[in-house]
Amino acid sequence: MRQHILKPIAINGMTVPNRTVVPAMVTRLSGEDGFVNQAIIDRYVSYAKGNVGLIIVEAMAIHQSKSGPLLRISDDKFIEGHKKLTKAIHDTSNSKVIPQIIHFMKVARSGWRQTIDMLSEDDITSIIHDFGDAAARAKEAGYDGIEIHSAHAYTLSSFLSRHNRRRDRYDGRTLEGRLRMFGDVMAQIRSKVGDDFPVGVRFLADEMIKGGYTIEDSRLIALRMAQLGVDYISLSVGGKFEDAIKQEGLPPYPYTGYSGERCMPGASFPKMPHIQYAATIKETLNSKGYNIPVISVGKINDPDDAEQLLADNKADMIGMARQLLADPNWPKKVSLGREEDIVRCIYCNVCKQLDEKFAEVTCFLWPKGYDQAPEYEADDTPPNWQNDEPLRAEYINGVVKLKWDRASGNISGYDLYRAEDDGKVKIIQAKKGGKFDDKSVLGGLKYSYYIRAYSKSGQNSRPSNVVELDLPLEKFRPQPT
Repeated sequence: MRQHILKPIAINGMTVPNRTVVPAMVTRLSGEDGFVNQAIIDRYVSYAKGNVGLIIVEAMAIHQSKSGPLLRISDDKFIEGHKKLTKAIHDTSNSKVIPQIIHFMKVARSGWRQTIDMLSEDDITSIIHDFGDAAARAKEAGYDGIEIHSAHAYTLSSFLSRHNRRRDRYDGRTLEGRLRMFGDVMAQIRSKVGDDFPVGVRFLADEMIKGGYTIEDSRLIALRMAQLGVDYISLSVGGKFEDAIKQEGLPPYPYTGYSGERCMPGASFPKMPHIQYAATIKETLNSKGYNIPVISVGKINDPDDAEQLLADNKADMIGMARQLLADPNWPKKVSLGREEDIVRCIYCNVCKQLDEKFAEVTCFLWPKGYDQAPEYEADDTPPNWQNDEPLRAEYINGVVKLKWDRASGNISGYDLYRAEDDGKVKIIQAKKGGKFDDKSVLGGLKYSYYIRAYSKSGQNSRPSNVVELDLPLEKFRPQPT
């Protein structure tokens, strides 16, 4: 039994049943009207069925600006839909659910975007009131708390940024000036929901842009947030407009540049590239007498890794956005001792590409045609190999070409495993079909491969035969003089 990841945690009177968190992810399932619909309810109930401890509902607008398919909590007319969502989740499990509330500024297809130095004092006052009113609606709707979105390219994060060009009370030249907008919003929210309602925040541990702030600022930003009475801190990085890649005819999308790549690190990044941020911020807070939970995120999908981060006091909770999209039953499978059944995210970022196109966000690893993750059926029959040596491989011109015979049974896909020079075995890819070209190999090393077929519920076949290849070291010749 996992001693840490399955342990409950209290957050300002809210008891979260375990340490798993699904951070806010845009689903593009709501209509342009911003109302909660059945598809939204089904998506978040799937996390409750999977026993996710804390469910953060995707960012929902506190104001009326156009934004495509995005949830809203900007008017009392939206409350009824949110009540249906919270009731459906609470009726399903003891998971806790919190909405992420957001204010964003205007962007145009021409590439123009509004920045915070364009906001008047009246604009700022209106934004502050909008945050407070949205928090009150969330409480009325039955949410267990709220999360303030102060990350990425959006309004509150822009006040925190070192790129803040304001020269008034919110002066971007000083850390205190950059923090005042968040302080005003926090005070307004507390005046609306009281001190006993959980209020968390998501902000950036590192802006990941030239001239942006780093951990040296973010550890102090986190400390101020704790001083202001924030009940938990969820960390992210990057996702800024400053380095976004302009695409003709489309409004700027803040996850196209390097900072966006760091925000959602893909397959080419090592696992857990951001864990030092949560560890540093948690150490700073604890040293000053604050014990509010800190949520660590970023390519964490292995139960052993999650358990170790908590055991080593490097985090209090573990956020898994893309992994829990791929398999919302991760916590349930861990609690049942069925970790082999977890459908592991391969960080292909197809979900990110769908979001960028304003298309409904699904997962490449789901069975073809599914618009929600499959239900977990623990007694589902696992796939089976029809012969003893289904996997074949050959090395051609710098590429290991893998081919395999189809397994029998209810097959959703195939996980490909690789070890380098008898080192640790890792999943390197998941495929629907029967072939894969491994282009990330180096001559002079030995590689071992095997595959496993998995069902829609995540049950795995036995491993295939192991194929070993000793790759030749390429010979280089000097050019004749």
